[in-house]
Amino acid sequence: MIQIENLKFQYPRAEFMLRLPRLDIESGKRVAIVGPSGCGKTTLLNLISGIALPLAGSVTVCGEEVSAMSDASRRNFRIANIGMVFQQFELVEYLDVLSNILLPFSINATLTRSPEVRSRAIEFAEAIGLKEKLTRRPAQLSQGEQQRVAICRALITEPGVVLADEPTGNLDPENKRRILDLIFQLAEKQNQTLIVVTHDMGILSGFDRVVDFQKMRFSDGAEESAGAVPGSIGEQA
Repeated sequence: MIQIENLKFQYPRAEFMLRLPRLDIESGKRVAIVGPSGCGKTTLLNLISGIALPLAGSVTVCGEEVSAMSDASRRNFRIANIGMVFQQFELVEYLDVLSNILLPFSINATLTRSPEVRSRAIEFAEAIGLKEKLTRRPAQLSQGEQQRVAICRALITEPGVVLADEPTGNLDPENKRRILDLIFQLAEKQNQTLIVVTHDMGILSGFDRVVDFQKMRFSDGAEESAGAVPGSIGEQA
């Protein structure tokens, strides 16, 4: 499902350089990425989604080499095949909750917005406690509510891959459990590949595999031991 080989990445005029010899993630797996701030976890999600491009190496998702696509092709591929939950939520302020959830269908001509899709959006909102707030704008919501809207938007297209950057970071324990249950249930039902960046060690038991990204990547010329998937810290039972 996801294959990264000989990847090298550096932001312009930045000292930090990410080098990743290899990472393979199987289709349908639920993978948590852990590690200290600044080790490149969010950068990894941006590279998988095609938001960022490597200086060298390849990133292949769903059989397509994302790193070799044009900008327009990457954008369309991302909207149609990858659901993303950003740390900053990236909601559109002038749209209400329902329109924000359905936003991918408004910006990609390859997606068809149907009554079934609208019903699914309402079901998602109800499942995470937002059914009564569908007509509100983001400014009228709490941070936790905004985050729940962003998660619904990431799942609404039923993508093959879901990338989530700290999806439970602004949620209370009750809503954290509710959100995780929804994401896990849908991932299993649709055989989605789920990759979650998190600092929350309390949620790791729900994942098939946990990867310590600080150990698996290397920078500034440091050597890494050989292995197809260096840095994996365990497959969950």
